[in-house]
Amino acid sequence: MDLATLIGLLGAAVLVSMAVILGTSPEVFMNPTGLLLVVGGTTFVVMAKFTLTQFKFALKAAARAFKFKLPSTQESIDELVELSKLSRKQGLLVLESQEVSSPFLAQGLQMLADGFSAEMIQDMLGKERLLTLERNEAGGQVFSAFAEVAPSMGMIGTLVGLVQMLANMDDPAMIGPAMAVALLTTLYGAMIASMIASPIADKLWLRMNQEAKMQQLWIDAVLAIKGDKNPRVLEQMLTIYLPPEHRQRDEGGGTGNEAGDSA
Repeated sequence: MDLATLIGLLGAAVLVSMAVILGTSPEVFMNPTGLLLVVGGTTFVVMAKFTLTQFKFALKAAARAFKFKLPSTQESIDELVELSKLSRKQGLLVLESQEVSSPFLAQGLQMLADGFSAEMIQDMLGKERLLTLERNEAGGQVFSAFAEVAPSMGMIGTLVGLVQMLANMDDPAMIGPAMAVALLTTLYGAMIASMIASPIADKLWLRMNQEAKMQQLWIDAVLAIKGDKNPRVLEQMLTIYLPPEHRQRDEGGGTGNEAGDSA
């Protein structure tokens, strides 16, 4: 569970809720017409921008903003060095029976055991990496679209409310509801964009980059094992994926543990 995402979204929601409760009755901020216009309108407009498959995938991908697990870079390097040592002692066939931290890495090890050429391994894993990037990118694009469209739908709701209010100036009973729609739709649009869609979109872009980087590390390692690189040479090759301070620590004899950093 990503506590930063959870704490950030819940913290913002709590602060806004406190401002509402301490200021006046929460019921004042509930307007079904405005919610229908902004939430429903935003959803359908965003859906129109993408294919139905992309839209459904993005909704599923939203969970990655809260729950996403990759091994840290250092943990993965340690794992790969051990696999390299094992393959040098017992041969590449032993790799297919090893439990590893990622299906992507397992696919690469299976290719090694099956005797694929380095060129074929690089080509197939490279294509798999690009397809993964494409799928993950769709999630970020959809939620970025939500962040872009929601304020616009809020503004449309404001204009609708103002038109209704001006059209019923001779009926005081209609002015209040129309003004509520005009003001609250702007609020709803801003909240959806700033407190939900934009943070999730940014976190999905971050996840995409983290996974792409880790997959490239695995590709480099699989090719190095295929080329029978010395495990120590492999380790030095892969330390480039570590932040500079952890690289220096590793070279100085430390563990290079990066406390869960996989970025």
